[in-house]
Amino acid sequence: MPATKSAEKRMSLPEIKLKAKALGLKLGKAKKTELIHAIQTAEGCTPCFGKSDGRCSYIDCCFMDDCL
Repeated sequence: MPATKSAEKRMSLPEIKLKAKALGLKLGKAKKTELIHAIQTAEGCTPCFGKSDGRCSYIDCCFMDDCL
């Protein structure tokens, strides 16, 4: 997953919205999970956020702390 992990912390919704906006995504009234899936897809990644069951091989994902 190419999304770089900047810090060991959860991303806030405003941070996620900024990332989505920077990728040219339409924000609308999407929920956090929907935004993250859209970001993952736009970056060419599998939209796997929240589906890991506590295990994930994408150690460089910027959403990992929220996901697990």
